Amino acid sequence: MLLAGAPCGSGFPAMMVFLLLFCLSCAAFTISSVAGGGAGLVIMPVLGLVLATPKIPAALSIGTMCSTVGRIVTFWQVINWRVVLFFTPAALPAAALGVFCLRLMPPVYLELVLGLFLSGNVFLLLRRSPPVETDQRQWRYLPAIGFAAGFVSGFTGATGLLFNRFYQKLGLQKQALIATRAANEVLLHAIKLVLYAQFGLFDRGVFLAGVCVGVAALAAIKVTQWVLPLLTHAQFCRIGHAAAAVAGVLMLSGAAHQIVQKDAMSLSYGRAHGETELAMT
Repeated sequence: MLLAGAPCGSGFPAMMVFLLLFCLSCAAFTISSVAGGGAGLVIMPVLGLVLATPKIPAALSIGTMCSTVGRIVTFWQVINWRVVLFFTPAALPAAALGVFCLRLMPPVYLELVLGLFLSGNVFLLLRRSPPVETDQRQWRYLPAIGFAAGFVSGFTGATGLLFNRFYQKLGLQKQALIATRAANEVLLHAIKLVLYAQFGLFDRGVFLAGVCVGVAALAAIKVTQWVLPLLTHAQFCRIGHAAAAVAGVLMLSGAAHQIVQKDAMSLSYGRAHGETELAMT
C-alpha cells in the first residue's frame, strides 16, 4: 500500500511514511517553536518524497494551520495586534497571487533562492552578533514585508524564519514574536487552503499528510510552553539562526535534486589533449 499522491517510484509503505513524517514534524515544530519558526522549510523536502511538487504547499498549509491556531490559543495574551493590523491587508492578496503563480510554475527555483538566503545564517552563527536594536522606522516597511511574506507563503506553503529579524526590530521577543507571527499567518493559511482546493491541489494523500503534520505540530506546542521560559532572548535568536541555516541547506539540497531531475542535468569530467575538462549538460 502506498500513500496516495506519492510520486511514482517512491515505494514507501503508508504506515512507514506516516511514522517518519510524524516524528520529523514533531521534532521540527518543537525546534521551530523555540527558534521562532522554520518547521515548514525543514519538512518540505520530506513531503517531496511522498507528494508531487505542486501539492507540497497544500499539505504543508494544513499542518502549519494547525500549528498557527495552537500558538494563537496558547500565547493569545502577548499578540501585538498593531503589527497584525499593518501586516495582514497586504499579505492576503499577495498569498492569492502566490497560489496563482504555483499553477503556472513549480516553486523549486524560488526554494533554491530561499535556501541560499537562509544558508547565510551560518555566518551569523560563526560570529558574535550584537543584540538586535528596536528600530521604529521599520513600521513603514511592514506592509511591504506583509506582501513579500504572503507571496512566498502562497507559492511555497511556508515563510519560516525569513522575516524573524524584522519582527525583532519591531521589539518583539520570544513568546510575543511567536504569537504575533501566528496571528499574521492564520488568515493567510485559511485563504491558501480555500484556493488550493479550488485549483484542484487537494487529494487524499495531501489531506492525510497535512493532518499528520498538523497533529505533530500541536503536540510540539506543549514542549514549547516548557522550554521558552528557560531561554534568554540571545539564546532564542541563536537557535533561530541555527534552524534557518539547517533549513537553508535542506532546501538547497532538495531544490538542486529536483532541478537536476527535471532538466536532466549531468556533470562530466575527463581529459582531452592534455587538459582537464569539466562540463555540465
